[in-house]
Amino acid sequence: AGQQSQSIQTLLEAEKEAAKVVQQARQYRVQRLKDARSEAAKEIEEYKKSKEAEFKAFEASHAGNTQAVQAAIDRETEAKQQEIRTQYEANKDKVVKKLLDRVVLVKPELHRNLRKVVA
Repeated sequence: AGQQSQSIQTLLEAEKEAAKVVQQARQYRVQRLKDARSEAAKEIEEYKKSKEAEFKAFEASHAGNTQAVQAAIDRETEAKQQEIRTQYEANKDKVVKKLLDRVVLVKPELHRNLRKVVA
């Protein structure tokens, strides 16, 4: 009976030891998963930072081109507007005179289509 209780005690101790080993393995696995997640998050953050820096460099290198193109377009637009203003100033009196002549000097005559029908 004493030997049986001792062997039962040995089995219980072995079972407790096995439970401890299983628990440690679970904790180790959980810790490894946490480490892997944090490592992946760090890698993602580093990749994101490098891509953002690359994009900012690309944007900076092309921003000058955009500003130069915009300035050229603005100059061209201003030149065309000035040309239109010049032509307006040069021709406004002629246009007003032509309009007044058409309105004031009326020559009554038949419409060209009406003449063809009558003839």
